[in-house]
Amino acid sequence: MYTKITRREIMQQGGLALAVLAQPFSLTSFINFNHMTDNKEFDAIIIGGSYAGLSAAMALGRAMRNVLILDSGLPCNRQTPHSHNFITQDGEKPSAIAEKAKAQVLSYSTVKFHEGLAVSGRKTDKLKDGKVGGFAITTQAGEEFEAKKLVFATGVKDIMPSIPGFSECWGITVIHCPYCHGYEVRNVATGIVANGDFAFHYAQLIHNWTKALTVFTNGKSTLTQEQADKIAKNNIAVVEKEIAYLNHEKGNVRQIVFKDKSTFDLKAIYSRPEFEQHCKIPEMLGCEFTEQGHLKVDMFQKTSVPDVFACGDNTSPMRSVANAVATGSLVGAMVNNGMVEAEF
Repeated sequence: MYTKITRREIMQQGGLALAVLAQPFSLTSFINFNHMTDNKEFDAIIIGGSYAGLSAAMALGRAMRNVLILDSGLPCNRQTPHSHNFITQDGEKPSAIAEKAKAQVLSYSTVKFHEGLAVSGRKTDKLKDGKVGGFAITTQAGEEFEAKKLVFATGVKDIMPSIPGFSECWGITVIHCPYCHGYEVRNVATGIVANGDFAFHYAQLIHNWTKALTVFTNGKSTLTQEQADKIAKNNIAVVEKEIAYLNHEKGNVRQIVFKDKSTFDLKAIYSRPEFEQHCKIPEMLGCEFTEQGHLKVDMFQKTSVPDVFACGDNTSPMRSVANAVATGSLVGAMVNNGMVEAEF
């Protein structure tokens, strides 16, 4: 349960931390994590080294905190050709944004980066140096690292439907967000593969980008009569045929092929597949989740477990690079703010 927070408390918790981020700090050379010489105890461990995790690491590194980023190297948007709606980086390849961000973050000697999959975590009574307890994280390779604070920037894993061709087109022409990709497929023949409330919401939303729109429920429609009437009023057809596969060329969808052998030509599809958390450690630690399956956080990105924070796609349905960077930066500030208050 979360308690109400006053404006004064917001200022106390947020003002100092955000002010720290604005202070200049010189860059120093980055030294990669060395198992033979480097300490395995940190102020904070960030699990996930994509946009949210790197953003949190930059804020903490500039705040003079010793930070370890653990990353398995499998971002969920690795198939997406271009990123949009992120100012100064519009149209850039997601991998290029991540590479540039990583190079900038790792210019701070306070930040270490280690490639490895974090598989388990536990609370500790005391750290190995005898200080007040925190957390121990173990990787798939059996390595163990300790920290006072944890940040989960682990994203989510999309569960692809059993439609051949869907996963090959995912992030290219089968997309989930019109704010990220809609402008590039505006005014073209577009499908919505969804049913019920999701289909209705998508129909309302995508109709702003194209009027050449068709809903494919992949089986009997579960739209309410009111929803179906509104969709029909906007000249959007609803097709209830079951889908056999997507005909595509290197991820560029050309047709939906139905089980009755009929086809439908189009150039883009919106869909919202189910997802699961990429990392099971928050659940191991007792973190709470929302009904939708996201990590539950407060306005400062704190989870329900003290000293555990989360940012990016694992906490929000607003899946975008811009949102990941914003929440990551906030987490970095909030983690440091909690530490300075405890230390002062």
